[in-house]
Amino acid sequence: MIGYTTVGTNDIEKATAFYDALFAEMGAKRTMDFDVFKVWSTGEGPGFSVTLPYNKEAATVGNGVMIALSAPNTETVDRLYAKAMELGATDEGAPGARGEGFYAAYFRDLDGNKLNFFHFGG
Repeated sequence: MIGYTTVGTNDIEKATAFYDALFAEMGAKRTMDFDVFKVWSTGEGPGFSVTLPYNKEAATVGNGVMIALSAPNTETVDRLYAKAMELGATDEGAPGARGEGFYAAYFRDLDGNKLNFFHFGG
């Protein structure tokens, strides 16, 4: 149902460098590349985008908003979380079990947007 998600940024170059490096770890590549709007995809399922706000106002973080990115296993969750931290993200919950069969790691990107990597399985 979801085609892509978008988060705002106040520094498109900085955000692009962050997500290029982070999503390369997932095998994702930029599929759209405009001055104010970038999209990444693995070629399967939904994409992820970052943009300067259309209304030219400052990008702000939505309280309670989070984007969850699926990983194929818990080792990948750990690796992607570590990469996000290496790239300057801030911790919002280290990798670990969050319930029966649900494993996740939470972080905020350079603009403060909350994301997680998760694996749901046995």
